[in-house]
Formats: sequence, C-alpha cells, structure tokens
Amino acid sequence: MAAPILSWEGLGLVQGNGWLFQNLDIHIQQRDRLALIGRNGAGKTTLLKLLGGQVDADKGTRSIQPGTKIVTLEQDPFFTGFDTLMDFALSGKDAPPRHEVESIAGQLGIDLSRKADSASGGERRRAALARALASEPDLLLLDEPTNHLDLAAIDWLEDWLTRYRGAFVVISHDRTFLERLTKATLWLDRGSLRRKDIGFGGYEAWMEQAYAEEARAADKLDAKLKIEAHWLERGVTARRKRNMGRLEKLYEMREQRAAMLTPQGTAKLAIASDDAKSKAVIVADHVNKAFGERPIVKDFTLRITRKDRIGVVGSNGAGKTTLLKLLTGELEPDSGTITLANTLQAVFIDQQRSLMAPEKRVRDVLADGSDWIDVRGERKHIHGYLKDFLFDPGLVEARVGTLSGGERSRLLLAREFARFSNLLVLDEPTNDLDLETLDLLQEVISDYDGTVLIVSHDRDFLDKTVTITLGMDGSGKVDIVAGGYADWEKMRKSRLAGKPAAKAGGEKTATAAPPPPMPAKKGKLSYKDQRDYDLLPGRIEELDAQIAKGEAQLADPDLYAKDPKKFDALMAALEKVRGEKDAAEERWLELAEMVEG
Repeated sequence: MAAPILSWEGLGLVQGNGWLFQNLDIHIQQRDRLALIGRNGAGKTTLLKLLGGQVDADKGTRSIQPGTKIVTLEQDPFFTGFDTLMDFALSGKDAPPRHEVESIAGQLGIDLSRKADSASGGERRRAALARALASEPDLLLLDEPTNHLDLAAIDWLEDWLTRYRGAFVVISHDRTFLERLTKATLWLDRGSLRRKDIGFGGYEAWMEQAYAEEARAADKLDAKLKIEAHWLERGVTARRKRNMGRLEKLYEMREQRAAMLTPQGTAKLAIASDDAKSKAVIVADHVNKAFGERPIVKDFTLRITRKDRIGVVGSNGAGKTTLLKLLTGELEPDSGTITLANTLQAVFIDQQRSLMAPEKRVRDVLADGSDWIDVRGERKHIHGYLKDFLFDPGLVEARVGTLSGGERSRLLLAREFARFSNLLVLDEPTNDLDLETLDLLQEVISDYDGTVLIVSHDRDFLDKTVTITLGMDGSGKVDIVAGGYADWEKMRKSRLAGKPAAKAGGEKTATAAPPPPMPAKKGKLSYKDQRDYDLLPGRIEELDAQIAKGEAQLADPDLYAKDPKKFDALMAALEKVRGEKDAAEERWLELAEMVEG
C-alpha cells in the first residue's frame, strides 16, 4: 500500500478542563473518500481543523507527504473585509487561478461580482465552493458542504466529487450525499476514533454492532451505572428500530393521500359536506402569485388536512418561501383564496439560534429557570425532557454560549416543540443537526398530532417524514406528489423521458407510495417465536399504559419536594418499564424480519 498523504499519530487535544480526545491515529490515502461521523459536540469540526493544520494539537505527530495541497471548506467562512465574493475567492497567498474560479462559479450559477456583505447564505456557500474546488487540492476537507445549497447545486457537487481524483474527508448531516459518495467512515465517539472501510451506507449497522457489544459489557456493571452511562446509546438503538414501524405508517398515509389526489378523489372533495370541509386546516383554491412579470405560483389548489406532513422542495429562488408564506397567511395571493382554520395555532421553527442569549442557562431557555416544563399541556421534569432530546441532564446549568451549533439547534427544537400548537412550520430544520438528532426529529414529527409544513433540501429527511411533496421548478408550476423527494424526482424523470404520469386536478401529480411490508407468513416461525409474534403487540400496549401512568405521577410538581425517595423510585421504575418496552419492540421487529424473509 502506498504511503498516506496525511497522518496523525497519538493525536490529542485539551478542551476546557479535560481531553476532547487523545491517542487518535489517522491515516489518509491518496483516493480516500471518508465520512467523518459523530454527535454534535464530539469535536468533528475541531478534528477537521487539526487535519488541515489550522489548529495546534496538545500532543501527537502530524506527517504530510511532500507537495500535498490541503484545502478546507469551512462551515461558516469568514467574509468580513471583502468587498465582493470574487475578492474572497481570490484572497490569500494560495489563491486559485481566476479563470478556474470563474469556470466553477459559472457551473454553480453564482455571480461573484455580488457584494459580500449583502450576499445570501447560499451565494456565500457557492463562492466558498468555487474557491476550494478551483484550488486543485490533493485533499479536500469539507465541513457541511451542502448547507444552504439547493438541490441542483447539491447534484452538481455530487457529480464533481464523483469525478474528483484526490481524497476528501466530509462532515455532513445529508445521508443521501454521504451514501452516494463515501467509501470509508471515521467515527468520532466519546474521545476515541474508529475507522472502517465501509461507506456511510454501512455505518449505522456498524454502529449498532458496536453499541450492542458495549451493552453486553455494561451488563457486568451495577444497574444504576448502566442506566446513567448507557441511556443515550440504548435510546438511539431503540429509536432507530421504532422508526422502521413509523416508516410503515408513513407509507400507509401516503397511499391514502395518493387516493385523494386522483381525479375521483378531487371530485369528491369538491362536493364534500361542510363536516368534511371543517377537517381541512389550510385550503388553497386556484391561487396565483407573481412578483412583477415573474410568476411564482400559478393556479395552485390543495386541501391540507390535520396530520398532513407537507414538504416544499425546489431550487433557491424557485419560490419555496413565498409558497410557505401564502399557506400560513403571512402573504396574500394576487388571485384565488387561502383559507385557514379558525383554530389554527402555528409554531415557526427556523434558524433562530442567535435569538437565544449566550449567557442564559439551558434551564432558563427551556423552563424559565424552573425544574418543570409544560410540554403541550403536560407537566414534565426538565431532566427527563432533556433526555428526550438527547441531552445529558447534567447540562441543565450549562450556558447557551458553551453549546455547539448543533446543540443550540437541538435546544431550540426542544423549546419550540414544548409549546402548544396544531401547525408546525419548519424552515431548513436539519441544518447543524447530527444524525441521531435527525432520527429524533423524524420521530417527533411522526408523533405530532397536528399538521407539518417543511422546507428542506435534505432528501433523506423528506423521504422519511412527509406525506405530500410540493415541488417547485421556478416557472410557477407546483407539482403535488403523494410521497417524498424520491417520488417527486421519479415523477420529474418520467416527465423528462416523455412517459405519461398520473394527473389529478390540473397540475397535481400523484405517484405511488412505497409498498408496505408483505403480510406475515406465519408458518415460518417456531411455536415460541409465533407466540411472541402474536402476543408482543398487546404487551407493548400494556407497557405504554404503564409508562403513561408513571409519567402522570411524576408530573406532580410537589412530588419531588414532598417525597424525593418516591420520586427517585418512580423514575427508576419508569426507566425499567421503558427498557422492557424497547426490548419487546426490538424482539417483535426481529420476528417481523424473520416473517418477511
């Protein structure tokens, strides 16, 4: 094997009062395509800077093959002091050739003569990409390269990296991007680094195996220590398995909505009774909106009902934000009508992290300094609620300013999801979130009892979350597809190929949802397995009832003050029941997989 182009041996870095990580060995080969994975706060961005030589380590030896050119695409490049985006792209002693920058900028569709201080996040990201890619690096270090990019730009970047002959290390929350491009994975976890020569597509199975081995080792520890040290890992594992069931439910909902979007379904809606109409949350009827001569939305009709999950996709400038503002009543249409239910109470979740004062404690942000928080009318202890959002309860006194960008995003989600609402509006909610938090967000959205509107460029997230996709191409036409991003993409490819697509209501197009799992073929199971398969769903319902009862008892705001021992006993009992439920769900899912062959 050829010598690596970059190595770190015995790498260690101190952060605060302890080691962020130590004794890391990293070797990057000439054509490596590496995904760098880890939770928010694990030190991924810091490790990327150590690889690039932008941060000095406290221990270890860094070796670079002579002549190796390393270029870093930072998550938030520094544009202050530059007049135009071109000035930024051509700055520094290692500036790339102007003609190469202009060539890539043209392919990305960015005008680099634009003033840097007024450029949007997407324009700045394209300028940073033009600078990095035009530099002809041997090793590219990419920190969230798809942030602020639209779908067309992401496709272009994927194609460029596929043809790229150098090595790259990438941090990204975009599962589809990682699955398509990476060939090996670096997993930064609790101060240690593991490498496996599998792309991101195999990472989750690898992680599950590693956590299962840890869980077996943890059985040797005392029960309390096991609960404290392994609650997050067990929660992540159980959550991912539960999401399999949620996907089945999502496919069923898509099938139902696909039926409603057929010509027959549209006709029935048109003559529906007042009772049926009252179930609608938002009704758009022949809506048109233009800015000057440019049409944004043309003849758009859609009835959105409770529990619909609507995804809005399209290139930057296609009109996604305008459509969102129309649907929420913030913007009036030029013609047609938008009718909102009188009882609608919306919560808008966008990139508001900057509004959370850095000096405030986590407790202040969530519960105004209290130990208790009202979660959509239900009283919960702040420690338990923090665990629900993958925080160590010990962070309750931490200052917001000490949290990573991803942790602040997760804290914002926890705060906003606690408020009572029946409409959630999420604008690019996946930015800065780690993979475990994305799983959690999918779960929370799935369990939400109201309606959800989502604008996102994260294809995997949309595929696992939404029941209807509104696709915009910038012409004013809005495709209405029963399904996620993959369904919209399939419909577009069929249309470009000249194949007929099912039409409904003028511009509406419905595609088939992914099929639900095959029904059980019970002859494949042993007697004991069959018995478990039949009885476990009922047992899981019983455990759910026990959990609800325990949470109701813990919701008593005076319980901890009056009887702390009872409070601790209830917490321990509740943890035990949750563990039993997780085990029951895991067992049933294993049996279901056996049934399906």
